[in-house]
Amino acid sequence: MIDNFDNVDPTALAAILYQPKDDADRLIADFVQDLARHDVRVGGIVQRHFINTNGTHVMLAVDVATGREISISQLLGSGAASCTLDTNGLAEAAVVVSQALRDKVDLLVISKFAKQEAVGRGLRAEFVDAITRGVPLLTAVPRNSLVDWSAFTGDVGMLLPCDRQAVEEWWRDVATRPARRRAFNPSWSYLGTMIPDSLMTVARIMPRSAPESPVALLHGLQKQP
Repeated sequence: MIDNFDNVDPTALAAILYQPKDDADRLIADFVQDLARHDVRVGGIVQRHFINTNGTHVMLAVDVATGREISISQLLGSGAASCTLDTNGLAEAAVVVSQALRDKVDLLVISKFAKQEAVGRGLRAEFVDAITRGVPLLTAVPRNSLVDWSAFTGDVGMLLPCDRQAVEEWWRDVATRPARRRAFNPSWSYLGTMIPDSLMTVARIMPRSAPESPVALLHGLQKQP
């Protein structure tokens, strides 16, 4: 559990809660790609999953700033139905996240908080670093890890449905706060495109209590396990 939330704006921490049928990988990858195209400085990693022609399951961590792919899975052989995490690959992914923090990005993404992070491994230390620094952070949490995430964060932060509009509304709220406003203005959309005043009634953020519902950074993404 994180002990010090003194520098944390609770609304700047968001986790997409997803089910096995949801494709949170693609949602995050597409979203951050759109932000980057509109001069938002995004850093961190997203995941890519695919099956090789020999039947092996491959997991990659992709640096959202450069597109560099890092293998984070160890192959278990032809026809294997599962894979194990590669500690060397995870260490490389951790370096990417740490560098993004040093670069003071506008938004940090870490693909997900799941079983490894819950038991103190994976990218848990990078989560702690990002959250305690108060950097806007977007991640994903599988439903079966929600209890662990709540214990880790002390229920601080936003839980979002696996829905593009909900993520956009969260980011627009974060980006237009006075302390973080840089290239953003309340009359600008979340992507920095000017919205005519006559359309602002359509473009305004919906209440957080009822959220509904960037171009693909990654191709061939498979649904998360």
